[in-house]
Amino acid sequence: MQNLIYALIQVIHNFGAAAIVGIGAYETWLVRGGPKRRLASLMAIIWALQASSGALFGVVTYHYDHHLPDIHGVAVDALLIKVICAILGFVLAISYAKWGSGWSPQKCRFIWGASFALGAAALSSAAFLRWFS
Repeated sequence: MQNLIYALIQVIHNFGAAAIVGIGAYETWLVRGGPKRRLASLMAIIWALQASSGALFGVVTYHYDHHLPDIHGVAVDALLIKVICAILGFVLAISYAKWGSGWSPQKCRFIWGASFALGAAALSSAAFLRWFS
């Protein structure tokens, strides 16, 4: 049962990561136009989902094994990068949703590019977390 739960959490986590990177890339390089407040709100929800599903890995391990996952070294650094990316991505998305309507197209594109970069960094860190833990 534990592996099934891990796998289901991983599916949610993977789709969230793909959405963040994909939406960020699409808005940065392919879309021209005004602010996208609803899309930014969606990105904030996805970033929150990423953080929540990531925390669920630890909760499931603690529930079944009665201790948190045993990670060290590079894996801890990768986890910290993922957490920082999620926090920054969430803050950027919320800021965009709240104040983006008054921003220039260049600033909006920068925010989407930053969201893409944070998503790519978090996704890349996931590989290090997985293989160094």
